[in-house]
Amino acid sequence: MRGFREVFDVVPDPRRSNSSHALPDILLIAFAALLCGAETCVDIAEFGEAKRDCLGQFLKLDHGTPSHDTFSRVFRTLDPPSFEQAFQRFVSAFAATLERQGIAGPIIAIDGKSLRGAVDSARRTMPLHLVSAWAADHRLVLSQCRAHNRSEVTAAREIIALLDLTGCTVTADALHASRRTVSAIRARGGDYALIIKGNRGPLPAAIRDLLADPDAAQAASTSETAHGRYEERRAWVVPAPADWADRYGFEGLGAIVRIDSLRRVKGEEQTDTRYAILSRFLPPREALRVIRAHWTIENQQHWLLDVAFGEDRIHTRSDHCAENLALLRRLALNLLQHDPRKLSIRAKIKRAGWDDHYLATLLCQMR
Repeated sequence: MRGFREVFDVVPDPRRSNSSHALPDILLIAFAALLCGAETCVDIAEFGEAKRDCLGQFLKLDHGTPSHDTFSRVFRTLDPPSFEQAFQRFVSAFAATLERQGIAGPIIAIDGKSLRGAVDSARRTMPLHLVSAWAADHRLVLSQCRAHNRSEVTAAREIIALLDLTGCTVTADALHASRRTVSAIRARGGDYALIIKGNRGPLPAAIRDLLADPDAAQAASTSETAHGRYEERRAWVVPAPADWADRYGFEGLGAIVRIDSLRRVKGEEQTDTRYAILSRFLPPREALRVIRAHWTIENQQHWLLDVAFGEDRIHTRSDHCAENLALLRRLALNLLQHDPRKLSIRAKIKRAGWDDHYLATLLCQMR
């Protein structure tokens, strides 16, 4: 708890200096409410009133709990970049403990997500679009950035510029396989594993020619069956020709990956071939692991935010409110992911709302 207050105490308070409630207290109550499934500022205020005795273990609450207008005013006017910097400082304690996983080291996946409910249809505004950095091996949101005008590529580079990527491998889908993004990753000390498609100039055609007839004996393969679906993947990795980095402008280009996949669902088969570029040579099995790990950002972050936290159906959209609450939801997801109890995220949210002792145990981990 002390750690939470110390980190978020440096966030500039947008209110007058004579406010009744300290900003860290407001943030902590809101965070606890989101841990219990609150979605709006009205929910947060109702939670604060209902859980006043529980919150009194950590906060003085001399003036009672804040009203929903207070929560709304704070989150609407709170400066998102300052709030995001505090968030990054807070999760740095987790990130500092990341251990190397395999040859490629920690995998940092970067991807965007729209908050479909955070749109004003009367004003014809676009949904709020956020880009996040995700430590795939450790199920940890490391950073969040708003994609202004839905420019996900620009927001991804802003996140990359804030992270120390030494010893890490950054993954992203084909949207981010650009020369500028590659250079940004290398400038922060990271390696990359990026899917590449046919809209990246002459490089994709050269890759297809290079791996047109791979040796089956050099492939690594994996297969799995789940939910009535069978999937098989085979990967080949070859060193990139020495002049390709300069010829095609992808800094540090070291290897090329081909992945053939077969999916069988209800007797129907689908096949696909994808290609990826690497900044260092990886054995085929490790390359499969890295590229497969990227998609955990979808099913262990984005999917959980929608299903367990209901993020897509939340219509909060005034000023900075949606962006700031989204950041707290990601902090709540981090905490719930690392809670050791063998429960689903949804079950943990429910239990935190029902069981004050469990909620207090979760909050005591914030140090």
